[in-house]
Amino acid sequence: MIATLFLSGTLISCGGDDHHHTTAEHDDTSQFLPPEWAVNTNIYEVNVRQFSPEGTFEAFSEHIPRLSDMGVKILWFMPVHPIGEENRKGTLGSYYSITDFTAINPEFGDKDDFRRMVDKAHDHGMRVIMDWVANHTAWDAVWTETNPEFYVTDEDGNFYPPNEDWDDVIQLDVENRDMWNAMISAMEYWVEEYDVDGFRADVAYLLPTEFWIEARERLEEIKPVFMLAEAEEPELHQAFDMSYTWYLAQTMRDFGAGEATLSDIDSALERNFDMFHKRDYRMVFTTNHDENSWQGSDPDLYGNNVENWKVFAATVWGMPLIYNGQESGLNKSLEFFEKDEIEWGDYKYEEFFKTLLTLNTDNQALYNGEIGGDYRKLATDKDEDIFSYIRSGHHQQVLVILNFADEERTFTFEDGAQGEWENVFEDGAVEDVPETITLPANSHLLYERVHMNH
Repeated sequence: MIATLFLSGTLISCGGDDHHHTTAEHDDTSQFLPPEWAVNTNIYEVNVRQFSPEGTFEAFSEHIPRLSDMGVKILWFMPVHPIGEENRKGTLGSYYSITDFTAINPEFGDKDDFRRMVDKAHDHGMRVIMDWVANHTAWDAVWTETNPEFYVTDEDGNFYPPNEDWDDVIQLDVENRDMWNAMISAMEYWVEEYDVDGFRADVAYLLPTEFWIEARERLEEIKPVFMLAEAEEPELHQAFDMSYTWYLAQTMRDFGAGEATLSDIDSALERNFDMFHKRDYRMVFTTNHDENSWQGSDPDLYGNNVENWKVFAATVWGMPLIYNGQESGLNKSLEFFEKDEIEWGDYKYEEFFKTLLTLNTDNQALYNGEIGGDYRKLATDKDEDIFSYIRSGHHQQVLVILNFADEERTFTFEDGAQGEWENVFEDGAVEDVPETITLPANSHLLYERVHMNH
């Protein structure tokens, strides 16, 4: 569903110190650890309906080798369940209006097609997580007949939507423990029978944290799972591995609209560091299905700085998300309730993403959670246009320099020359990074160092 909840918080100006994430406000320690494979992974969101002309699992599966070669590690599938017909929005309806949590949307194929797709992803070293909608169902969901007590009702006993905008779905009783059991049993079904590797929880903040803890406990008895919360509440990290960087994403969009400065980006990062522990995985993105459909395409939102923000998302702190089509420069908003397939073209950003994802996977300074490197902002005399920082950890480093101005900029690092680095986009060519640099408009430099001396 559309993310509309933002936490309030005081913005703190960014200094030049390394950030070790020791001042997070919440002290809720998760009893769960992320799966070992998640420490250096990334995530790719799949909109099956729009991915291909066929809009099926079988058609998507043809792309799995390509995505694996691009460096994708986790495939997040938007809901794959049957969509309600009663009060449906548009022709095809919302993926998040679900009739049966243990069934497959016949538009996409059948359960055997789903199983083959998951197996093929696993064969290519990728993981699969399912989008899960635990807060509401379609008006004509199976449970409305078999378990009407799972829903809240008005004084006349009628079902009703969670809010005026989501009028194609009805609200579940999120305090009903029998509903919890049935919902978690449905999640267990997909892990046990189809070997899925976890879940992305839609509007996770609208359910009690205790529900998610119980769900995680039961899922972990089957296998280690990865859990992503569509939320930015620190307490949900008691059950989830990763949450959304909504506030940062909004600030990035505001900058693209000319309504924020790079100083505001500093402040959004500081807020992030203060609110969350370093062990909390955070998902950094330029777009996803909501942003693309309701806010605009990347070119709409970021203008000439699309590449800069992609470099930022892959290196700043957290796990980078790619939304399907970005590797081809997706330049339109995909219709949400209709067929509106991605125009793939020549995959013009595929090598660009492969370079970023390979760095993110291989350089330990960019690892997720506590094992990842610390973040240090580099000050320049053109901080209104230049955003630069270093990630350092495990004797490895990444240096990022971004010029967000629409003109060439010559600038000077306040702490002097940066020394020798390997240029990531120039096949590791060793370059000296001097005290003063001239950088073309809307461009980036990305460097790494590995096996540093102790």
